[in-house]
Amino acid sequence: MRTHLLLPLLAVFAAAPATPLAAQEFSLGADLMSRYVWRGTDFGESASVQPTLAFSAGGFEIGTWASYGIAPEAADVNEHDLWISYGFETSSGTFTLGVTDYYFPNAGVPFFDFSDGGGAHWIEPFVAYEGPASFPISLFAGVFAYNDPDNSVYLEASYPFALDGVSLAFTAGASGGRSGLYGTDGFALINLGLSAVKEIQVTESFVLPVSVGYIVNPDMEKSYLVFGLSF
Repeated sequence: MRTHLLLPLLAVFAAAPATPLAAQEFSLGADLMSRYVWRGTDFGESASVQPTLAFSAGGFEIGTWASYGIAPEAADVNEHDLWISYGFETSSGTFTLGVTDYYFPNAGVPFFDFSDGGGAHWIEPFVAYEGPASFPISLFAGVFAYNDPDNSVYLEASYPFALDGVSLAFTAGASGGRSGLYGTDGFALINLGLSAVKEIQVTESFVLPVSVGYIVNPDMEKSYLVFGLSF
């Protein structure tokens, strides 16, 4: 199933005339979140600080992202990830191929243990698509190809729009099959949500993005309302 999912997307990439993204820049920042909810699951039940550092050039991007729970009891689910990706534009939209390395510092496994089935690193190759301005849908497909006995698949679609100066997006995400990571016995919707972002003018030169997300995990029958500040 995973091969059947990825190969058609790769065939589309190969057939489409490609233009590498030309931006070259460092980007850095941090989010302060009331909860860390990832793909429909609350990790740590704590507010968290989530820093990001990335560099992009000629379509390539390499970066690192982390989430650190503010509550001491949330330390077990602290997370520090690395990713590398390549994005290119076509007449049909922007395509991205990439790999994310998930690492949990307090899981009790040394950082340099790269063994499969018990090491410190969970590896997820992914493909993503962002439609043109006329139809700005976003699609994502990822599979945990290393260190996950279930090789968990995640599929997501998102559609952005704006209303009264607020940026909104509907998101639908699903586990592609049986997964201990997502707690599913088969294909299941695990991440349905509506997110909203508004920029608040604090001073003449400083704008503070504020976000709120309403998230429902139908498979677990749980919902969350998450607030965030971006710096």
